[in-house]
Amino acid sequence: MSSIWTPGGERPVPPKPPASEPTSSPPPDASPPPDAADAADGDPRGELTPEQQAQLERELAAMQEEVASTPASVVIANHAVGLFQLAAIHLNQQPPNLVEGRLAIDAMAALVEGLAGRLGEEEQSLRDGLAQLRMAFVQLNAAGRTPPA
Repeated sequence: MSSIWTPGGERPVPPKPPASEPTSSPPPDASPPPDAADAADGDPRGELTPEQQAQLERELAAMQEEVASTPASVVIANHAVGLFQLAAIHLNQQPPNLVEGRLAIDAMAALVEGLAGRLGEEEQSLRDGLAQLRMAFVQLNAAGRTPPA
């Protein structure tokens, strides 16, 4: 049986129902009790067949191989771009959310400046994007939208 880790502990992940069966979702407030994993072990609907388990393991191995073959600098640059986008979203809110924007800018700066000289060919673009975010933050802040402490 497959499971996923959550802050509340391991949770079982049931297999997808066949396409011909209608799916129903649990009510939004329903969450399995802490001992649900124990109860699910006896439920044959919650277990994967050996073929499904083997397929899942092949897919996981392929994803791990893909990540392992990608230079770390590329993965880190992608995360920095995500932080750029997060900052831009917060700065573009009406009114701008300067507190959250500043946090995202600081996180991007920690990556870009903390790994200076190690981010490959994307490093200059990341530095330029960071400078643009900082300038936008300063302009919004100067326009009288001082973030709370």
